[in-house]
Amino acid sequence: MDVSPDFDVQLGRDGVALTVRDRELLAAIDEAGSLNAAADSLGRSYAHAQRRVVELEDAFGSLVDRSRGGGGGGGSELTDRARELLATFDRVRAEFAGVAEADETVVSGRVTERDGELATVETAAGRIRAVTPPDCTEVVVTIRADAVTLNRPADAPEPGGTSARNRFEGEVAGVERGETLARVTVAVDPDLDLTALVTVESVERLELAPGTGVVATFKATATRAVARAEC
Repeated sequence: MDVSPDFDVQLGRDGVALTVRDRELLAAIDEAGSLNAAADSLGRSYAHAQRRVVELEDAFGSLVDRSRGGGGGGGSELTDRARELLATFDRVRAEFAGVAEADETVVSGRVTERDGELATVETAAGRIRAVTPPDCTEVVVTIRADAVTLNRPADAPEPGGTSARNRFEGEVAGVERGETLARVTVAVDPDLDLTALVTVESVERLELAPGTGVVATFKATATRAVARAEC
């Protein structure tokens, strides 16, 4: 499956995320009829592929039936659960691709510090780390909805404890559900509402509803700033 570098679709459960690479592995098993042949076709080690299947099965349930065999040797085939999971993944990715680029938060600010391509931008809502052009101080920061991760306050990583260096606390202001994805608006400051794009499963697991307290985090490398027109 071709994957745009702008998108990083995942399906999570029990701390394990099924990613594009995992989808490729399961699809290869389905096509090749064995885990060994699938790993070889993808240029991956059999041992690593086997460990990954076990990790996925611990979280999502039985995915690969290894009982099929015979005189020509054993093989592997996907379970109905695996096929349902792949179908869900593809639906999420299709919906995600259709709405992710349209959902973003835009805020103006002033660059106060620089570290190569990354800069600290002072905004009305607080400081934001972002990839920033070198030739301007007054900038507009764009935060893509798919780059924002939501956690309940008790489960949120501590500041500095994750690569997502931008961290804002707030309350859910609204939840707009689709078939598999939901747009969640988070009021983090009177001057800033963040939009996050998450799965409906995450909305239910985190019990997200208007008034729910959350911590929104996003990586500096997924956040872009451009020069304001008056610069």
